[in-house]
Order: sequence, then C-alpha cells, then structure tokens
Amino acid sequence: LTSVSMPGIDGDKLTHQQLLRSMDALMDHQGAVEDCVAGLLRPLIDQDLSVVFYDLTTIRAEGLSQQEGDVRRFGMSKEGIIARQFMLGVVQTADGMPIYHEVFDGNTAEAPTLEPTLKKVLARYPHIRRLVVVADRGLLSVDNIEALSQLQVVGKAADKRPLEFILAVPGRRYGQFVDLLPPMLVQAGQDSAQEDPSRDIVTECQWQGHRLVVAHNPQQAAEQTEERCQRIQALELRAAQLAGKLDAQEAGKAQRGRKLSDSGAKARFFHEVSDAHLARIIKVDLKSDLFTYELDEAALARAQLMDGKLMLVTNVKDMKADEIVSRYKSLADIERGFRVLKSEIEMAPVYHRLPDRIRAHASICFMALILYRVMRQRLKRAGSELSPESALADLRRIQRHTVSIDNSAPMSGVSTIHPRQADVLAALNVKEPSHDAQMSLL
Repeated sequence: LTSVSMPGIDGDKLTHQQLLRSMDALMDHQGAVEDCVAGLLRPLIDQDLSVVFYDLTTIRAEGLSQQEGDVRRFGMSKEGIIARQFMLGVVQTADGMPIYHEVFDGNTAEAPTLEPTLKKVLARYPHIRRLVVVADRGLLSVDNIEALSQLQVVGKAADKRPLEFILAVPGRRYGQFVDLLPPMLVQAGQDSAQEDPSRDIVTECQWQGHRLVVAHNPQQAAEQTEERCQRIQALELRAAQLAGKLDAQEAGKAQRGRKLSDSGAKARFFHEVSDAHLARIIKVDLKSDLFTYELDEAALARAQLMDGKLMLVTNVKDMKADEIVSRYKSLADIERGFRVLKSEIEMAPVYHRLPDRIRAHASICFMALILYRVMRQRLKRAGSELSPESALADLRRIQRHTVSIDNSAPMSGVSTIHPRQADVLAALNVKEPSHDAQMSLL
C-alpha cells in the first residue's frame, strides 16, 4: 500500500486485520463476484467455436498448523519435490484469457478434476454452442475420455452437441501404442521424405473409437536418442569401474577408499540408474549374490521408437491433424500464465492458513492475471512492442506527492506524465491521472 495511491483511502490508516476481513467479505460474496467477472468475460468468448485450455499447477503454502477443511496438503510439486501446497486449476481461451479457476487439495490427482471443472465452465458460460477443451498429459485417463464423451454443450439453441477434447497421451502410456506406431510412421515417412527434418511429421489412426494423432519430429528424436545413449554409456562405464574394483579386491590388490561389497555395488548402481530414469532399460539384478545387470534391448528399442513424438487423443472430427497438433501446442501459453502468477503477481508462497483465506488469495491473483492478459491484448492491439511488465515499469514512475511549505495547507500533485507514459496509458485505454492544483514556484 505504500507504493499505491488510492483516492479517498488513507493507506496509512489501514490495518492488516482490515485487509484480512476484506478477504473474508470477498468469500462471503464470491458467487456475485464470479458472476460479475464472467459477465465481463462473456463477450470475449466465441460462442460458435470456443477452444479452451485446462491445466493445473502447484502453489507452495507455508505453515504447520492443521485446519478444518484444509486445502494445504503434502504432495509432489511441479518442481519435483514433496512440499505442502494446494492445486490451482485454470481454464483459459485460445486468446490467452483466463475464464475460470478453482482451488483443489494439494494431494489431488489431476485427472479427476477435469470433468467437474468443465461442467462448471459450461454452467457459467451457457451461451457457448461448441466447446473444444485442450488438456495436458496428466489429465488423460480412460475414465476421463468416457466422462467427457457424455458431456453435452447446449448453448442457446435447442440442439445439443457433445463436448470435444484434445488430450495428450502421457509418456507412461506410450507402451500401449507400440503396435500402432510402426505402420503409421512408415507411411508418414514416405509422404514426408523430402521435408525439413526439424518439422513435425503428422499422421493419425483410429484408437478406441477416437482419433489418435501422432506428431513425429525427426530432429528432436535424434537428439533424444543420442542423449539417452550417452547416459547409458556413462552408466556402463560406471558399472565397469565398480566391477573392476570388486575384481581387484578379490585378487588382493590394494584399493583406495572403503572396501566395496557386491551388495553395496548393486545398491549404488541401482540408485544411479534410477536417477538417470533408465530403470526400465538397465535392469540391475538385486536378488543375485553378485553384482550383475543387463541391458534390455527390447525396452531400449521401444524408448527409441517413442523419441520425438507427441501423441494426442481427440474426438474433434472437422480439424486436420496438423491443426490438432497446433491447438495442443498453444497450451504452452497457460504455462506462461502460471509463471506470471508465481513471478510478477507473486502468488506463492502462501502464508494464509484458513481455507477460505487461501481461496480468496487465489481469487485475487486470478483477477490480477485477467488484468495482466487484458493489458497484453490491448498493448498488442495498439501496435505497442511493450510487454505488460515493461508497461507497468514505465507507469510506476508516475508519482503522487503531498507537500507543505511554511506550515501552509498540504497540497497534492501528480508528477509530470512523459510522452512514453502517455502512449502506454493511451494503448491501455486508461485515462491519465488528473493533475491537482499546481504549486507556484514563486
């Protein structure tokens, strides 16, 4: 509050408790607030074809207390560590405008959140006649596919049409498609033999009544295969070192360091293989009395077959395979939105302990993200090359001062608005701050 001027409000008199009570008031009127926000966003959503993106992220939470209905749970964070957190689900349009959010417990699995979230989105925006949802790998499950296929989009018309989806196949399920891929890739390779290797080769087939779209990037596949081979070679060299030390000990040769046992070598090598994410390819025999391992050539071949591939399951019938892939890749914009929440908006870590305060914090940050995206759209529409961060940095230089000279009555005024700042305000369609009575220099 020390860096913000709010006409009619004396920031020095506001207390921390008053701000917390305002968050409680927000939750008391949450339904009305969300309806108001939805009403403002509704004109920005194409009712004939709305492509929306759904994803979740983890938000770190501090504190050790336990509350009734606590959403702070220990779970695997996006950073790959176990932490106390809550989950934030966000739905946004293809234009990058967030239209819905929800807070989930920190240990919630991603897949079960998709169906109830989309039901609420359809209820909040009933004017939509056709909805295509794009979701990331963690949200694909057989139950989700069946449930989404049953959802109906009503719109204003009397006819109903099923909700459509584009879901990415998680890497752990790639093994289910091993038999489908070779003939697809042979045909796709023949059709695209002369194309740039850095471009995706896109093909499709039918899978469980839906379209399975596969995008193969030869350059990325070669890089992934080479990187995996280097890791395997490094581990094989490490295994040779461990085996050599064991052999030298048996031969009675003096070795530096502590004595190594076969069990110790197996445990050490197994952890190194696991850390390299190669446990399915390099099999360490933990039951053997001696230090042994083997390279599973079949598993290695399967892994190489999947290199450079993006696999999508969809029920959208009137989009070409290339467009399906392009739509999915636009999901990266929602990841950028999560980064904005955690960096510029500073959503995390959260120090609130009451569940409703945490939800209020999430609502405030979500509305801030909406404003951020509105700024981005208006700057782009005005032809400005500034990002929202750069625009805000320029506007922060506008200051309001209150001064008193020779015990006279205090006078307030706004610093001079420079042309660059005026251009930013014009691009954002925001009225310039009014200049109060100027003090005479004489």
